[in-house]
Parts: sequence; structure tokens; C-alpha cells
Amino acid sequence: MKKNLLWMAAMAAGSMMLLSCSSDDVDNLDETKVIINMLPEAKPIQLTPAQRVFANDNNAFTLSFLKTVNETDISGKSFIYSPLSITYVLGMVNDAATGQTERELEQTLGFHEGGIQAVNDYCKNLIDNLPKVDKKVTLNIANAIFVNKHYRLKEQFQKDMQEYYDAQAETLDFSSPETLGHINGWCDDKTNGMIPTILDEVDPITVSYLLNAIYFKADWASKFDPKNTKTETFTTEKGSIDLPMMHQNVLINYNENDTYTAIKMPYGDDYWNMTVMLPKEGKTTDDVINYLAGTVYNKTENDSESGYYAPYEVDLKLPRFETSSDTDGLARKDTDIPKESGLILLLKKMGIQLAFDPLCGEICNMCDLPVYISMMRQKAKIKVNEDGSEAAAVTVAGVSEASLGPVVRPKATFHANRPFVYVIREASSGVIIFVGKYTGE
Repeated sequence: MKKNLLWMAAMAAGSMMLLSCSSDDVDNLDETKVIINMLPEAKPIQLTPAQRVFANDNNAFTLSFLKTVNETDISGKSFIYSPLSITYVLGMVNDAATGQTERELEQTLGFHEGGIQAVNDYCKNLIDNLPKVDKKVTLNIANAIFVNKHYRLKEQFQKDMQEYYDAQAETLDFSSPETLGHINGWCDDKTNGMIPTILDEVDPITVSYLLNAIYFKADWASKFDPKNTKTETFTTEKGSIDLPMMHQNVLINYNENDTYTAIKMPYGDDYWNMTVMLPKEGKTTDDVINYLAGTVYNKTENDSESGYYAPYEVDLKLPRFETSSDTDGLARKDTDIPKESGLILLLKKMGIQLAFDPLCGEICNMCDLPVYISMMRQKAKIKVNEDGSEAAAVTVAGVSEASLGPVVRPKATFHANRPFVYVIREASSGVIIFVGKYTGE
């Protein structure tokens, strides 16, 4: 009750402040410090109690993936990935898995041993309903299966893919040069041109390629005025560089702990947001990521292990930036297997082993012969500017024949002028679709 009263008072005060500002006042940001209301009014997506557990624990997979990438990629460069896209591809594989392979997939993804049907139902719910949460936010989730003409998918697997993943299997000649363009053309189309290619070549002996694409585009609930964007110093771990820094004064949900300060920047009608986490003095993005991976990031919209977000008047600066990532381009340690797919390496570190094993993988219900995941890759990209954010990711898995065997608002300053961590999520379900780190490089 006290929290609701605080929120209502903050909203009222913020609205009165906005009404009292003239257009001339708005033109002079530095002098008047106009407070723009960016507090959320979330409307929930409908998940069953069991699916809410899935959402929460799949977020744990997401943050564990963030930590694994951060530890594996030694380049120090910015990155952006969508573990949810990986979840969809592995969810499709899981439909055909049995035994210990199925258990490893479900445990690592956060589905425990919920079973194939429960995982399929959860994935279908998100496909059907996440894009409908906010009409002002564009979210497209697409899945596809391209099958080598020399192989045949099992009838039940095809039925499940169509019913739960909206994936229609398409048979292609994997020895034809046109097939590469066809598959990459699907990626280009489903990501609005952000990810124009995912494969460099098509392996003629691969049985099938399973793909997921996620495209997200949304304007901030309150856009930054471009005339307030100025070139300023951004301090990296290697020195200082100049970047375009966007600026506005906002009424926004803010939180801090011993490791970082954070803001939730809403999109559209406030159902989606980007949470930006800025390390405190003496802390690094590594500390933030390790902290997140060691806690349950968000049980509900306003409750986490980090404490409560509350309305603050924030003097906000955020860089305008673009980041592109490719799991095949990870700068890896000398001890890592050099020829192994970067994404497979990451997932093995997280606990998925048998699905990638040609001898022991138990993926028996996809084709008339057992298969294993012989390659995986994800490409992702994000653009953040004064208007909002645009992000996309494509994940592909190639499967091959397996070898036979076994009230008073406090004030704060949040200037993201040094490396930071961010996530993009849907507020009411808590589902995270993108995670990233920005280092200025």
C-alpha cells in the first residue's frame, strides 16, 4: 500500500510539473530540468503458474548465458545476444529428444524436467501472445525448418513444429547454390534486413537446418530530443573516447545496490523496457554480470534480489550506439577448442553435452534416423538512438546423422559514460529477449 501511494504521488507530482511547463521551457532543457513521466503501467501477459516458473528459470538461463559469454569472449568488445532465440531452436530440438539428452536440454534452459509437451506449450504461448502485448511495439518471432531433400522428417515432429512453433518444414536441394540464398533470404526478411545472412555455406550432407529469428522495434515512451545530444567523453577500460550522448531529465524507476545503479526505460505503452545497469565506482561490468547470474534477476515487475525500483527524477545520459555480434566471432582463450562452433562451446560450458555428441545424442524423433546438432550459430544486432531501439537475432542449428552407438521523490544522476550492461524484457511476464554489454568498443 505504501509503495502504491508513493507511486501515485509521484505520478501526480510529475503530471503537474509537466502541465506547468511551457513550450519555451521545454526548449531549454538545462535551465528548467523538465521532468518527463516514464513510469510504467504494465498489463500482464497470461501465463499459467507453471509457465511463470518457466519464464523465471529461463531468465536464469539467459543470465547464465550472459555470464558465460562474458567469461569466454576475451576481446572486451560490446556484444548483444538473444538467449530466447537459442531457447526456441533448442526447444524444437527438444521435441525430438529422449532420455538424458532431453533432460540436459530442459534443465539447462530452465524447464527442469517439465517434459516436451510443457516446453512446447510455453513456447507457443510466447509466440502467440508476446507480440500482442503492446501495439506500439513491433515484436516478430519466426521459426523455420529447411530439410535436405535426401531425408524425411517424422510426421509427428512436423506436426509439432507447425502447431507449437509455427514452423513449416521446407524441403530443399542442399547441393544447389540457390539454397544458401534462400535460407539467408529468410533471415533477411524476418529481421527487416538487420541480419541479412546466417550461413556462409550449406553443407550438402546436413540433414536439416532449424532456425529462429526475433525482431524487436520500439520507440521510447519518452524520446530523447536530438538537439540535446552532444559529443561527450565515454570512459572505457582502455582509455577515453568521444561518443554522442543523449540527454533528458526524466521521472523514471531507479534502483541501486552495492554493485550498480539501474534505470528501467520503458518503450511504447510501458509494457516493454530496457533496464540499464551502470557499475558503481570501483566496480566493473564483470561484477554486474556475476551479480546478476548469482541472483534471481526478476521474480516480478518490481521485486528482485536487488530491491525495489522506485520513482526518481533522473538526470539521464545514454550513448547512441550500435552493436553487432556473431557467436562464430568470439575471441576465445587458447584453452578453448578452436574448431568448435562458438555457440556450441558456450552451451557445453552451461551443461548441454549429449545433443552435440554424434555417438551419444538421443535425438531420435526428428527423422527416420537419429541425428545430433553438428553446428550452431547466432548473429544479433541492436541500434539505440533518440527515438528508441531496434534489435534482431537469428539462431541456426544444423543437425546431421548421428553415429550409431549409445512520496518525496529522491533525485539521482545516471550518466552512462562508461561500460554498462543492459537487458530488454517484457514487464509483466518477466521474459528477457535480449541481453548485452556496451563497452564503447
